[in-house]
This record gives sequence, C-alpha cells and structure tokens, in this order.
Amino acid sequence: MAIKRLLKEHLLYLAGKYPIITITGPRQSGKTTLAKMVFPEKAYVNLEKLDMREMAESDPNAFLEEYPNGAIIDEIQRVPKLLSYLQVLVDERKEKGLFIITGSQNFELMKHVSQSLAGRTGLVKLLPFSLQELRKVDKAETNDWAELIYKGFYPRIYSEDIEPSIYYSDYIQTYLERDLRDLTAVHDLRLFRNFLKLCAARIGQCLNYKNIADDLGVAQNTVKNWINLLEVSYIIFLLPPYFANIKKQIIKSPKLYFTDPALAASLLDNESAKHVKSHPLFGSLFENLVVMEFVKYRFNQGKQSNHYFYQDRTHEIDLVSKVSDKLISTEIKSAKTFHESFFRNLDYFESIFQDQLIKKAIVYGGEKSQNRSKASIINPWDITKFSEEFI
Repeated sequence: MAIKRLLKEHLLYLAGKYPIITITGPRQSGKTTLAKMVFPEKAYVNLEKLDMREMAESDPNAFLEEYPNGAIIDEIQRVPKLLSYLQVLVDERKEKGLFIITGSQNFELMKHVSQSLAGRTGLVKLLPFSLQELRKVDKAETNDWAELIYKGFYPRIYSEDIEPSIYYSDYIQTYLERDLRDLTAVHDLRLFRNFLKLCAARIGQCLNYKNIADDLGVAQNTVKNWINLLEVSYIIFLLPPYFANIKKQIIKSPKLYFTDPALAASLLDNESAKHVKSHPLFGSLFENLVVMEFVKYRFNQGKQSNHYFYQDRTHEIDLVSKVSDKLISTEIKSAKTFHESFFRNLDYFESIFQDQLIKKAIVYGGEKSQNRSKASIINPWDITKFSEEFI
C-alpha cells in the first residue's frame, strides 16, 4: 500500500534548486519510501548495512564513484565524513537533485550538514502520516478519535496491519536499545523508560524540569539532556510560548507533546482504543493529535512551525499561529458537542491582541465543521483545509 505523501511536491521543487536534498524525521516515518517514490530512477544505498558503511568509511571517493547519477543514501549520519566528500563532488558536478540523503537523528545529522553542506542542500522534515494523507486509506476517515489515537500515524501500522500495542512497544524498545546508544551514554535504560512514561503523563503541560527530576531522583541537568535527546530524535515536539516580548518567549517553558500521540498512549499503558477513550488524559491525547496536525501541515509545505501557545495567570490558548505579523488563535476541545463556553479564552485573547488577530478557531471532537461569526468550528479532518486558507 503506497499512500501519496504531501511532502512530494516540495521535494520535486527542491530537486530543481539544490544538488542535495536532506530528509529528516523519526524512525519509520516513511523517509526511505518517500525518497524511492519521488526519485525511482535513483540507486539506493543503506548505510545501516555494515558492508556499505565500511566501504563509505574506508574509501569515500570510490564509494561515490559507484553512483555517477547520484543516489538515495539512507542514514547518512552513520558516516558523517561522507558529507565533506559530497560537498566537493556536487561543487564539481554543478547538477541539481543529484543526491537524496536521509537521517533519523536530527542533531548529529544537522550538525554535520550545517558544517559541510551549507547552501547546497534543501532541508525537509517528514513526520508520520497526517490526517489528510490517511484520507487515502479506505475507511480511515472516522470520528472515533480514541481509535485513531490508539492506532497512531506511523506508516507500517497501516501497510503491515500491525497491532498498535505490539508495534509501539517494539518501537520504544528499539529506540531505547539502539538510538540512545548512538546518541549518548544512557546507562540505566530502566530509569530512562520511567522518564519516558513521566513525559507521556505530562503531554500538553509546560515543561517543569525540577518536577520531573524530583520524581525520578535525578539532577535537573540530566532531565534537560534527556528532553533534548527526545526532541532531536523526533520522539517529542516542544511547542514554545507566545509573548509580545520576544525575550519572554525565549525564557518561558515550552509545552510537551509527542510526535505521535499513539506513542504517548502506549507509554500510558493503553492496550486498546477502549482504554484510550476512558483514560483521564484522553483530552490531552486529543490535543496532542490536533497540535501535531497543524505542525505536519507546515512541515509538509517545507516550512518551519509557526505555532505557539499562550498562557497568563488566568487564561490559556492552546495554539497561536503567527503569519507574518498577524495571529490566529485556536482552542482544542475533545468534546463531541460544541458549547458556547469554548469561546471564553478566545474572546479574552482577542481583547489583548485585537490589532493582530485575524482569525479564531475551535477544533473539537464533533462531526461537522462550521463557520460562525465568532470563530470557525473545525473537525480535525478539516485542519488542512483551514490551514491552507489561513496558515
């Protein structure tokens, strides 16, 4: 089963502008499948394979000579010095769309890319399926949000029909045993697993390093380092706060979300959609799903996230989107029935930022989207349509 990824059009655009395209994203988000689908004529090289990696490390020039028409090179961070040789090669060849490189460890990959390929590569981030992409799957468009949260958005769940509780348990184990050892020295995997669970229990909340550190019995700096690990390996997404004062925006704590809400649901020990639906954090999991849909829309356009949240002593706005110097405020409610009380925080935010605010929206768990004079009421399946118009 091949589902067309929305990032395809932007990749084709970049292929006409840069000699190298860099695709990053979490493991199993579909980077290789996308690259092969968009560039079927390219040879494919996987640097996870020991023989390929050894050849690339021992004789980079001879390795690259094997691919005169360019290639898709998977997990390029396994041989970071190869990037310097790619730089020389593409500067000499002066061809566009020659190499497509992928990596699932954002920090290590981008550190070497910025050093070797500045100005020579187009950069994109591929996250798991968006709702818009899942529309291509028969019977996927459901309003059973507990089922969607439980199942998640990773492609293999759909292509291989894997039981989600098994898939995400294996995914977490693979991450713990493999990626962490590549990224840093985490000696106590049991403690780190507990840390993951604590993060899942705090989705949609502002990060409090001291609180997590106290619960784990570790230093705050350890928690900060581990949060950074989760972010650079695309396990979590940190939503920054919005303030008119940019210095406050930098200082205040971000909100924590998981790149895929199903991963958080699994860490919370949910083994069925029924468990998700009755879980005390169902509303937070729904919020996680919605926030990441807005983020995925931006990434699929080849853009950075322009999303924030707003919070003061009395009110909070779940999502604030900044378009140029204008703002769009969005509240997120898991309830299936719309209530007038949903407008309360939006009206408050408008009273503060009325000169900048151009649109208000409420994403809720109900079936029908509708436009009201006070705000747009949006079913999550229509987030892309709303974003196309305003974000």
